[in-house]
Amino acid sequence: MDETRHLATVTLDRARARPLGRVDLARVRDVACAVLAAEQVGAASRALELTVEYTRQRVRFGRPIGSFQALKHRMADLHVLVETSRSAAYAAPASPRLAAVAKVHCSEVLGEVTAEMIQLHGGIAITWDHPRTGTSNEHTRPRSYSAHPITTFRASP
Repeated sequence: MDETRHLATVTLDRARARPLGRVDLARVRDVACAVLAAEQVGAASRALELTVEYTRQRVRFGRPIGSFQALKHRMADLHVLVETSRSAAYAAPASPRLAAVAKVHCSEVLGEVTAEMIQLHGGIAITWDHPRTGTSNEHTRPRSYSAHPITTFRASP
């Protein structure tokens, strides 16, 4: 359902191969984790921004729903989650362990923020015409980003 991440399989038939040199795959993984964490922070931040904006506009019982204390508390909790994930993403490049922790934490935060966004937007949040579509991935998707390769390359002998 996420149109921003294209999945593909590339098969290279009779292609010449040459070594690229020594590639530190662990370092590539760490950089990918750090970059993914930063992307997830941006998506979570935008999801929260859209939710706050919507709750300021949506009126029920004669006032914006964002003025209700229960929703203020929920959005304040989301703000804290987004900011902790931002801190984790900033720390990610410092070490492989921090990169892994940031990726996991930011994935969880993005999942929680987008789930709350859908809840607080009500029915409109699940339509493709709503601006939240494309700003973040479906709330169940982030946890699987690093579990499976986005693109696989196979070279035929």
